[in-house]
Amino acid sequence: MNTSDRYRALDGLLRKANALSRAAIWVAGGLTLASALYITGDVLARYFLGKPLGGADELSGYAFAISIAWALSFATLQRANIRIDALYQYLPPRVGAVFDWLALVVLGVFIVYWTRYAATVAGLSWDNQSTANTTFATPLWIPQILWVAGLLWLCVVLALMLLRSTIALVTGDLRTVRDICGVRSTQEEADAEAEAGKRLVEGDAP
Repeated sequence: MNTSDRYRALDGLLRKANALSRAAIWVAGGLTLASALYITGDVLARYFLGKPLGGADELSGYAFAISIAWALSFATLQRANIRIDALYQYLPPRVGAVFDWLALVVLGVFIVYWTRYAATVAGLSWDNQSTANTTFATPLWIPQILWVAGLLWLCVVLALMLLRSTIALVTGDLRTVRDICGVRSTQEEADAEAEAGKRLVEGDAP
């Protein structure tokens, strides 16, 4: 396999990661919607029946943590994370590309440490068979392992992004560096919104 084939293979992996992450946000969104519906049902039951369903705060907390963890990979691939670009926009292209790459490295280091901590917490819950101090007595390792799984997937996505952007930076392919980890321009934001609107009109997944 020559160098160009390796680049294409890596780009293909990134496209597959994007597709899987897109599917994950649909599941995460469904989980959030189910949580909102349960909270609504709890409020209505409390008001009309005088007796709540119970566990709304506990289950919504689990849903929030899990859905956020699984949505982060797609947000990162879409460069939707917040970055302050007051000075960035005035930097020379090569310097800007280096800062883009460094930002991805710092994000990756932070996520790895976060994932390691989360895995430790889930492991302790499993070892101790810890349960929530609620009427449901939920085994804590169940929501925690789903939370950790989302963070692990984010680590995989970041590793692919970092590998591809490193190769692009070394070879001087600044456009690819920007496309992978750069700050989205106003035009790119507008194009993304237009494309999302088009998909909604056509009935496709966002």
